[in-house]
Amino acid sequence: MSRGAIRGVIDLGGVHVDGRRVRKNGLQLAPGQEIEMHLDRGDREPFRLSPATIVYQDADLLAVNKPAGIDTQPTPARYKGTMYEAVQIWLGRDRSFGRKLEIGMVQRLDRDTSGVMVFSIHPRAHGPLADQFRSRRVRKFYLARVAGVPEPAQGEFVSTLARDRRRNRVKSVDAGGRQALTRYRVLQSRGSSSLVLVELVTGRMHQIRAHFSEAGYPLLGDVRYGGPAVVDGREFARQCLHSWVIRLHHPRSGAAMDLAAAVPAEMCWPVIGATDHDRERLLDLSF
Repeated sequence: MSRGAIRGVIDLGGVHVDGRRVRKNGLQLAPGQEIEMHLDRGDREPFRLSPATIVYQDADLLAVNKPAGIDTQPTPARYKGTMYEAVQIWLGRDRSFGRKLEIGMVQRLDRDTSGVMVFSIHPRAHGPLADQFRSRRVRKFYLARVAGVPEPAQGEFVSTLARDRRRNRVKSVDAGGRQALTRYRVLQSRGSSSLVLVELVTGRMHQIRAHFSEAGYPLLGDVRYGGPAVVDGREFARQCLHSWVIRLHHPRSGAAMDLAAAVPAEMCWPVIGATDHDRERLLDLSF
């Protein structure tokens, strides 16, 4: 491989040193360190953002509406065709930056979860933004379609979640896991399923999926967690989970912001409107 090709793999997150992803060229290595380079099989077309997928952009942060089926970040099996690469390409088109891109990931979504994602795109923004997420001052609202009608209609799930690496899923355990809190409210029920507004208070792997599955209301299409693939004669190819609104403060100005991603048609019924008033009405949860 040429030096340029190797730099490209590093930039996209395809190189790991001692099990940790690195994105800096010229990293000084020590004797005994293990280097892994992950190469995609064949050419994979990058996913490209468009103006329609941009929720918000300024010099400090970028919010995008991630479609289902796209990885958030590189994995050992796949480092091309990710949202991280798409953001690189999108920002690389903007010559006004005049500096090396500094993209920071402050949240992640599962491959088949759609919705709003936030990236820091300036060094001065990453620390304050990451601190908001880490200290849980960011409010994250999701929409989910679940099997059945959750009872009570408004409530919360609290448990300790641990990862089952063999099955690549999580479950509630009595000891050894991490505290997880999920709040919800049923918005509407039709046929064999319900549309639920969810606030993700903690951000554990598969948290929403595991909590609703364990309560007996798995997400439609979420076969891994026992969700039905066909409901009321309709097939669902992925889990019905959408990151709808992220409520935070701008990392530099401190202004309050609601970053909202348009909802896929298959996710909900007309109960979800398109205006700011509709959104505010539903987000007034009094949790």
